[in-house]
Amino acid sequence: MHAFDVLGDPVRRRILELLAGGEQSSGELTAVIQREFRISQPAVSQHLRVLRDNGFASVRAEGTRRLYAVEPGPLQEVDLWLERFRGFWSQRMDALATELARGKRERRMTKETKDT
Repeated sequence: MHAFDVLGDPVRRRILELLAGGEQSSGELTAVIQREFRISQPAVSQHLRVLRDNGFASVRAEGTRRLYAVEPGPLQEVDLWLERFRGFWSQRMDALATELARGKRERRMTKETKDT
């Protein structure tokens, strides 16, 4: 399965977001995903399997618990692929940062004028 096929599913993206905060048990992940997406435990397990089988997540046993963690390799490959497109939005992001700074400066100056 291609990386973007794996990442194209919102449930799998959400699982990776949860794992970005650190290792989590399958039970913890399942509880959040079931609440947010209203899918069954077997469906969550299938998404975890897709992530694991495609190298995006690893699992280790700790007693009866299964702990999942993000594997950075496939995400680094996606990042490398995206690199060639960053120029399209980096200039816009720089322009946005300039406008935000300008607005902040104007608000500060307006406040200073009112305070005096």
